[in-house]
Amino acid sequence: MHLTREEENILNGEQGNAAAKAMEILVAIGKVFGAEKLIPVTSAQISGVSYKTIGDAGLEFLENFAKDGRVRIPSYLNPAGMDLEEWSRLGFSKEFARKQMRIIKAYQKMGVEATCTCTPYLIGILPKKGEHVAWSESSAVIFANSALGARTNRESGMSALASAIVGKTPYFGYHLDENRVASLVVNVKAKLEDISDFGALGIYTGAIAKQRVVAFDGIETVTVDEVKTLGAALAASGAVALFFIKGITDEWRVADKPERIEFGSRELRETKENLNSSRDAELVAVGCPHCSLEEIREIAERVRGKKLKRKLWVCTARKIKRKADKLGLTKVIEEAGGRVVSDTCMVVCPLEELGFERTAVNSGKAAHYLPSFCGQKVLFGSLKEILR
Repeated sequence: MHLTREEENILNGEQGNAAAKAMEILVAIGKVFGAEKLIPVTSAQISGVSYKTIGDAGLEFLENFAKDGRVRIPSYLNPAGMDLEEWSRLGFSKEFARKQMRIIKAYQKMGVEATCTCTPYLIGILPKKGEHVAWSESSAVIFANSALGARTNRESGMSALASAIVGKTPYFGYHLDENRVASLVVNVKAKLEDISDFGALGIYTGAIAKQRVVAFDGIETVTVDEVKTLGAALAASGAVALFFIKGITDEWRVADKPERIEFGSRELRETKENLNSSRDAELVAVGCPHCSLEEIREIAERVRGKKLKRKLWVCTARKIKRKADKLGLTKVIEEAGGRVVSDTCMVVCPLEELGFERTAVNSGKAAHYLPSFCGQKVLFGSLKEILR
């Protein structure tokens, strides 16, 4: 790799230990993937925030890094392991909360904004087409690449933090035009009527695609929430970081002889059946990825004037919750017995330690991860079905 004089100085420790370690990480990654140089990035989105997922070792690493580490570019956090303000009311232990707050404070000391959301694009963080960023949350990465046309690899929390401190990332992978080409084309024959259908499509396709770029043909219209749900599921069952939808996404690059598969009503039905492992639930959890204001509005209308027999969590970014508060949507949901939960989600919080064993979701990503991440039996269906 070619390094500029400034980059060499950082590597040699002239700008502090954390900066040197960050540069060392980026150079090592660049060498592994054959990058010729580093390029500037305009923002970083950093995972590895929940105490449940990084534990004491991660906490110790971050606090050591924060001794002299400071970010150079706008940098944002993925969801934490709890609602940072309402953790006690939701049943989180004081010990968990204490260590979770130490993680948040370490990031804040480095200058990272505690957004604590997997949907930064819903709170105004919108890189432009062709803009190079270093994002690590898999559902945010695939949305940035596919829906926004920005350019980022699937960074780890470590490499995204390193990029935040150095302001650069190795020039390889999805930063290059030649790698933004689909080798799997999915002919969508099934009628996609609900967000859960897009989640099922993503789970089915991701398992086949693995790390490849995917192109979808046959999807006529799509909303922002459907795109984020599809992308999150693709990135969960596989490691997809970029997809195209014919006639909808700006990019459409397909290899000369791609693999072609079909997703029809049978595949939709069987995928949904495979995601189900329970007929009942103690908790209904919506917002993986985090809910948009439109989703919160729909939930509020569905529960308005009713009383819920099960607990309901509507997970969202704190900035979105504040908007829901002002519109009276939070009040409607709480009057029905539900909670609008910020900063976390059902996947990265310790659901099993809170006493839950069965969770209902309309997210393909959540249905895929909850059994292994949180020991949950899953009831998967449309929002209407799981609320009913």
